[in-house]
Order: sequence, then structure tokens, then C-alpha cells
Amino acid sequence: MFDKLTQRLSQSMQKLRGKGRLTEDSIKETLREVRIALLEADVALPVVQSFISQVKERALGKEVLSSLKPGETLVKIVHDELVSVMGEENEALDLQASPPVVVLLAGLQGSGKTTTTAKLAKYLKEREKKKVMVVSCDVYRPAAIEQLQTLAEQVDVLFHPSSVTDKPVAIAKSAVAAARKQFVDVLLVDTAGRLHIDKDMMDEIRQLHKTVQAHETLFVVDSMTGQDAANTARAFDEALPLTGVILTKTDGDARGGAALSVRQITGKPIKFVGTGEKTDALQAFHPERVASRILGMGDVLSLVEDVQRHVDQEEAEKLARKIKRGKGFNLADFRSQLKQMQNMGGIGNLVDKLPGMGQLPEQVKNRVNDKQTSHMIAIINSMTPQERSFPDVIRGSRKKRIAAGSGTKIQDINRMLKQFSQMQRMMKKFGKGGMKGMMRKMAGMTGQMPPGRFS
Repeated sequence: MFDKLTQRLSQSMQKLRGKGRLTEDSIKETLREVRIALLEADVALPVVQSFISQVKERALGKEVLSSLKPGETLVKIVHDELVSVMGEENEALDLQASPPVVVLLAGLQGSGKTTTTAKLAKYLKEREKKKVMVVSCDVYRPAAIEQLQTLAEQVDVLFHPSSVTDKPVAIAKSAVAAARKQFVDVLLVDTAGRLHIDKDMMDEIRQLHKTVQAHETLFVVDSMTGQDAANTARAFDEALPLTGVILTKTDGDARGGAALSVRQITGKPIKFVGTGEKTDALQAFHPERVASRILGMGDVLSLVEDVQRHVDQEEAEKLARKIKRGKGFNLADFRSQLKQMQNMGGIGNLVDKLPGMGQLPEQVKNRVNDKQTSHMIAIINSMTPQERSFPDVIRGSRKKRIAAGSGTKIQDINRMLKQFSQMQRMMKKFGKGGMKGMMRKMAGMTGQMPPGRFS
């Protein structure tokens, strides 16, 4: 998300940094570039106009023109106003009510409600330590109920059965009663979507909302619809007392217009964003962190959280001790590092959160390819334990066998072994670099990051 906007804005902001003096004309020129960038990102026009007006008012005041570092001050103003547009801070789900706390998910068909229901269930179970039940009130879409049941099994939460012959309101009543009996903390209610907003749909969902007395009502919307997402959210808000928004498919949205428009147009906070197809690809929405990423400043806090959540600390310490004892870093260790990176969302996710990445040329960013990581893991999996421990034995005939077993070419084997050698040399120098050093090694191990960006 925000790829194009980040590139445009970070370039504009980079011109300002370090400047000892700014004129009104240079400020206006910068804001013109910012305005164009926002409009190209499909941010709603009223939001763009309000944003530029606020920045301009502060930028042309004493705050910037009399500052010792006017460029830095203007960048901070743009950052602060971006935060203001998206909401001052993350607004978590309000779960402070008598259990079961009912959370209703609404939205148009195709927005990803059912998948999001499962993602949210997993999030609440693992991060909030809640006992969660899910139920589908979608009796219209073929296999909607079966889909949620399958997902519930995958994320290991309770599923309340329903049937296409049941009435949605009856399903909801039954689910609330079952949640009470089983001492469930949170009940997530997945509702039916439609291809467009219509009276019947709104009447049904209003009735459902009243029946379950939803404590949280979340509007699930596809971020790739741009500013239309904000307009649809506003229409739903007029029918339902929405408490928040979940943006889905943000990994496929290079513009980010929805994220910058929804809060301003609806007045409702973005609480979560879906960042991929996997059931753990749901993140709390932090406006300040997102604003930093948009301006190419990175998101180190989220990166640290990813490391704490996904990196096996025990395994990392064991590897560090092994290297300090002078024992070699082998291909089995390399595979372990690759898998840990995959758990963190891949090299693309890592790049997105590192400061300065917004200024990378597009051709360099295009080389960031997580498929390469999967190919390397497949190659190592096709080796014998001896080959993983002693890579020097891998020659002609062995390479042919490994290539055939992993579905790759000999050139791929050679490339992987070269990248492994680079990682091996880095590990020898690792010493006492700690997690910062390890992150630098991990980011560089596929040979895709330019040197010097991680120091």
C-alpha cells in the first residue's frame, strides 16, 4: 500500500531536508507536488483540499519560515497532518462489556468479510487471549457458511453451525445463546454482502444489529476501490452505527486513497488493515506509523513487533552461540533464516518498514521478489543432510539431481550457493552486532538490497 504515493512524497520531502532557507514560492511548489501525488493516489478531493489547506496555513506561518531547520519543520508538518487525516492513534476494539461481546462485520460482496472474520478471530485469540466464536449469517452466497467453518478450523476457534434454510436473525439469536452457554468472550458475526447498496440489505442488517445488540460494528471494505471505499462506508454509516472500518487487500493497493479518505469522510476510525491472504495477515492500523511509511521514514516499531512475534528467539540465540564458538554457518541454518523472514511477511514487508526505502529507484524495488526465497528453500530441501552441512561437495551431478528435485535450473542452484556464501561471510563478521546486525544480514541475504542502507 502507498507504494506510488511514498515514492512521490518521499522524493518531494527529500528536497526539503537540510535546506537552511525556504521561500513562500518553494513551499507552494512543494505543496503543489504533494497535491498532485495525493490526487494520483485516488484520495478524495475534499480530503486533499482540506489537507493542503491545513499544511499551507502552518507552513506559511512563523513555524517554518523562522525555523533554524525549515525543511525538517515542513516535513514534520506534513507528517502531523497525515496523522490527523487518518486519526491521531490506533483505536482498538472495545471489548469492555459483559461477554459475549458481539462484533458485527458488514460490507459489500467481494470485500473479504468472511476471510476477515477468520483473521480477526485469530488476532483476538492470539493477541488478546480471548475465547472466540464465529457465525455466518450469509444464507445467500453459495458455500459462504462452509467457507467460514473451514477457516474457523484453520485458526482453531469455535464455529456456530447455520444453514441456508435458516433466517439470518434466527441464526444470530442462536449464536448469542450458544456463546453464552460456552462462556465465549467475543462472538464475531459475518453478515451477507450484496453487489450494491440496496434497501433490503440495509433493513436486514439493521435487524441483525438490533437482535445481537452488537457492541462493535465494523465496515469491511476493499481498499482497491479507492475513494469509492470512503463513499460506500458513509452510506453504511447512515444505516448502521458503525464503530470502525477494516480495509482489506491493502497488499494489492499501490495507491492508498482509501486509507487517506475513509476517516475524514466518515468520521470512523480505521481499526485494522488486511495485508495478505493468510489468516495472520491482519494488522492494527496505527496512523502515525503509516504516515512515517508514506514519507519514506519507515516503520521501525512495527518491524520490531514483527521480529518479537515471528522470530524464534531461542533459535536465533542458538545460532549466535554456534557462530561465536567458531562453528560454520551451513545451509540448514540459511534455510532457517529464510523461513523466519517468510514468517515476518517476506523481504517485501521488511523493505516497506525500513527507513529510506521510499527513495529506492523503482527498478531496485522490482527486484524484491519473495518467490526467490521460496525457490531457495525448495533447493535446500532437495539436498541431503551431508550437502546441507558441507556445501563444498555440491558439484556437477549433485546440482543436476537437486535442480530436478526442486523444479529449478542449475543456474538457480549456482545463484543460491553464491548468495549463501555471501551470507556465510557476513555471519563470520556478525560478532556482537545483536538484532540490528542480524536484521541487516537477513535483509541482504538475497542480494537484493543495496549496501549501506541498513547502517
